[in-house]
Amino acid sequence: MQLTQPLKSHLLEMMSWFSNEKELTDWSGPNFRYPFDELSFIEDLKLNTLSSFALMSEKADFLAFGQFYQRLGKCHLSRLIVNPDYRGKGIAAQLIRHLCEIGLKELEVKECSLFVLSHNVQAIKAYEKFGFSFDNYPEEISLENCVYMVKQ
Repeated sequence: MQLTQPLKSHLLEMMSWFSNEKELTDWSGPNFRYPFDELSFIEDLKLNTLSSFALMSEKADFLAFGQFYQRLGKCHLSRLIVNPDYRGKGIAAQLIRHLCEIGLKELEVKECSLFVLSHNVQAIKAYEKFGFSFDNYPEEISLENCVYMVKQ
């Protein structure tokens, strides 16, 4: 598996992974328009300002998507999602591993962080398995039921 720049075809496929506003907001956080169209979806991803990647299989299957940026001196992971056809197969761990490796090096920081909604138990388990733990966020989190996790 390897990370590549996401193609427009990947982004269009991702649009089909969300069947309602709650699913989209749980993944994207605030400020992502719904209903979306091709233009708004791509604009709201902020591909020009966030490092964005598609995780591809050896057979060029689109397995997952994720982004990172620097936040509070950490490589902050965001908008992590695994293709529904490949969930439950350890893909999330591969995505996180690759993003952390690249992000820590590119941003020249020593820790990774992320936000996750407290009801997203599967994601929290995956993050904990990878070494993330709950931490206090130094500012108010604008999204309800959102928790902050850090991997040192």
